[in-house]
Amino acid sequence: MAIRTVTHDNGVLEITMDNPPVNALNIPDTFEISNICDSIRNRLEISVVIITATGKGFCAGVDIKELQGMDDHQGILEINEACYQAFRSIYECEVPVIAAVNGYCLGTGIGIAGCSDIVIASAGVEFGLPEVDNGALGALTHLERLVPRQRARQMLYTCENAIAEELYSYGTVYKVVESEKLVSTAYDLAERIANKPGLTIRAAKRSAIGIDTQDVVRSYRFEQGFTFQLNLAGEGDRARQEFLDGRRGD
Repeated sequence: MAIRTVTHDNGVLEITMDNPPVNALNIPDTFEISNICDSIRNRLEISVVIITATGKGFCAGVDIKELQGMDDHQGILEINEACYQAFRSIYECEVPVIAAVNGYCLGTGIGIAGCSDIVIASAGVEFGLPEVDNGALGALTHLERLVPRQRARQMLYTCENAIAEELYSYGTVYKVVESEKLVSTAYDLAERIANKPGLTIRAAKRSAIGIDTQDVVRSYRFEQGFTFQLNLAGEGDRARQEFLDGRRGD
């Protein structure tokens, strides 16, 4: 299992993705994120969650080798459900979620960051959706929570990345810090939230979800339908195999 957790005495729960070399998430680990975030409903001692990662990047997306090793469309069906549940659980988590993003944030990483309440990033972090190059769609819902809509569409169509400093200019990244200060900055903010009355913070989180102008969960589910359609058409398998064979540069 590449998902580790630490619960601090002040009610801060730290979730760390640890799957070198690029923190690509396989199906069980993606489901594990949803299990952890959903469990907080009954863990009243938890006041805030930090999601971060070890190594050179936050998350490079799904584990393409795993998908290509599964029969027929089983891999797409399972990873679609795993991502759906992981993103839903972060978005609907009973307490605020802080994403502390290092290195790069691609594909699944965009879903995680875009569902979080607050994003802190290391300087120069690249955010992007390489889905079109991978014969898939998904997480434009979450990218549009990080960059303006037309910029998000341009990034979707071209697979171009945006750096943390650009997102900071939009106000969607709270702080950009040097990499060695990333986790401590996230923890300092988490501690400030954890010092507030726990019941009130949980009510504040529920109210924030309730007034959201977009149904994030439903919107992402709609996108996923096109991923499966592309897989049925053979586009997904072709693109994934090209990637594994080194016939693409991404």
